[in-house]
Amino acid sequence: MDCSDMRTKPDRNIAYLTAFAAVAQHRSFRRAAALQGVSASTLSEAVRALEGQLGVRLLNRTTRSVAPTEAGAKLLARLAPSLADIAEAVDEITGEGGEPAGTLRINAPPPAIELVLAPIAAGFLKAYPKVRLEIVAEANLIDIVKEGYDAGVRWGEDLAQDMIPVRLGPPQRYVVVAAPELLQRHGAPKTPRDLVDYPCIRLRYPNGVTPVWEFERGGETIRLDPPARLTATNVSVQKQAAVAGVGVWITFEDYVRDDIAAGRLSTVLEEWCPPFPGPFLYHPSRRQIRPALRAFIDHVHKVAR
Repeated sequence: MDCSDMRTKPDRNIAYLTAFAAVAQHRSFRRAAALQGVSASTLSEAVRALEGQLGVRLLNRTTRSVAPTEAGAKLLARLAPSLADIAEAVDEITGEGGEPAGTLRINAPPPAIELVLAPIAAGFLKAYPKVRLEIVAEANLIDIVKEGYDAGVRWGEDLAQDMIPVRLGPPQRYVVVAAPELLQRHGAPKTPRDLVDYPCIRLRYPNGVTPVWEFERGGETIRLDPPARLTATNVSVQKQAAVAGVGVWITFEDYVRDDIAAGRLSTVLEEWCPPFPGPFLYHPSRRQIRPALRAFIDHVHKVAR
């Protein structure tokens, strides 16, 4: 990107707009520059030129962060779908007669990344060496189109109706686990309601929400909000505390399968923890899907059989 070639009508020049969108989406000049294959100073110059032409500040900059202004957010909301369409058109042309290429951006919650996406990603990248895969962890629900992602990953209850879902894998299951020595001290709970009298290890999302514990058996649903001996956003912290006997913990079975097999953790209340559908990849319902995303979906169908 040579900014000297974009002096005329920069508000109409896609290079300026692409530069702004990249920085606004990644909230970083350095990160956006690395993905664009240019220098941070080049992007900075392009954004300044665009702001000068429009006569409005688009980004708030500090030494540690970059964020769109109100005007910048409005522009990004309109730009992101258009730039995605342009990228799709370019990919379609360059992909004719060749293999998929370019950057594929996927937004997903950490458990889906660690338990499902990570194993899929390695095989996909080996099969499609010209594709650059960017997976961003995000616990909160976001607008993937506005934020510049090709696809997102969520569980069924969080999927928007206007999105196309693609199943990523087999059903999953939560389990209630505790260290054997803790169960020896307190005894095994007979029903979920007994857990209010146990020391508990709770999850807290980055947005500050602590999800309730939900159990189901034979059509009966029980929701609990027990007091926590430990609350953490990090799965590793929770797991180490559970193994150490700090408290009872509810988590994905795949996180603790090895610990259960080795006897470091024991399961309780299994009849109250039925399986549920695993996460889905989802993407906007467009007539044309970018070749890189189509290749990823095809790969998912192969490995998820």
